[in-house]
Amino acid sequence: MFYILFSLVCFVQEMLFRGTDTVAILLEWIMARMVLHQDVQSKARKEIDTCMGQNSHVRDSDIPNLPYLQAIVKEVLRLHPPGPLLSWARLATHDVHIDKVLVPAGTTAMVNMWAISHDSSVWKDPWAFKPERFMDEEVSVMGSDMRLAPFGAGRRVCPGKNLGLATVHLWLAQFLHRFIFVPAQPVDLSECLKLSMEMKKPLQCKVIPRYNTIRSST
Repeated sequence: MFYILFSLVCFVQEMLFRGTDTVAILLEWIMARMVLHQDVQSKARKEIDTCMGQNSHVRDSDIPNLPYLQAIVKEVLRLHPPGPLLSWARLATHDVHIDKVLVPAGTTAMVNMWAISHDSSVWKDPWAFKPERFMDEEVSVMGSDMRLAPFGAGRRVCPGKNLGLATVHLWLAQFLHRFIFVPAQPVDLSECLKLSMEMKKPLQCKVIPRYNTIRSST
């Protein structure tokens, strides 16, 4: 009975953490980039307005028609993955050499997705925020391309990846459709690794409703 209760507690904790915390953190990183890059924010908003008109409500079915918005999410996942260390931990049971580097027995090895997504041999101009790179080349974030696999891959891939991405895309589209985000103070992109990769200083910005503008155009 104890083990059943313990398993249920762990399951609920995992659902709350992975199902809400990481989504909220990713959205904060995205909005920080929108505040910093007003040109990108305007371009994404124009795509949304063109796709559905200013008087429509953004729906899940609209997301496939918003490739630039999807590119923004991918670029933020590349630069600021909420889970920078993938949960593929492996323990070396004996000394082993990999590319002439000694990995001693007892070493825990993990996939550092943050390092991969900032590697200049993998990505051109890796420190620059350029959503357009994903418009020029199709890169899946679902685990088939290890250049950008923030949800992991294979049998241990995150089971909530589809729901998480759908939630982030929909909320971002609704935010940009209804509001304009401008700086309230300088945005600090310093990172702080806790359970997830968080912003060291929480984002503060001004939110300007577009509602009156949208209503006046009807």
